[in-house]
Amino acid sequence: QVQLVESGGGLVQPGGSLRLSCPGPGLTFSDEVMYWFRQAPGKERVLVARISWNGRSTYYTDSVKGRFTISRDNAKNTVYLQMNSLKPEDTAVYYCNALTYWGKGTLVTVSS
Repeated sequence: QVQLVESGGGLVQPGGSLRLSCPGPGLTFSDEVMYWFRQAPGKERVLVARISWNGRSTYYTDSVKGRFTISRDNAKNTVYLQMNSLKPEDTAVYYCNALTYWGKGTLVTVSS
């Protein structure tokens, strides 16, 4: 049974950093493209970043380019999202995704 469980969210001031983690036990992790999405209050869930199975190819939505970094450790079955220079508009619930599997999300709040 696949369970994705995001962690690492919290309250941070503008300009701060957070690192999100998402282990994927039960998933053939090293075979799968992994994604991070986010959903801000009152808005739709949108793609933030994507990483190929071997980590060599990544994609970022324009609003996070240069500030966020997606990475993975296939030996630990875990995908990460390093978020730097956070802005209030980054406030959202962040979800990791693989195939049809979703975690419950972790809340990131950027506020002074």
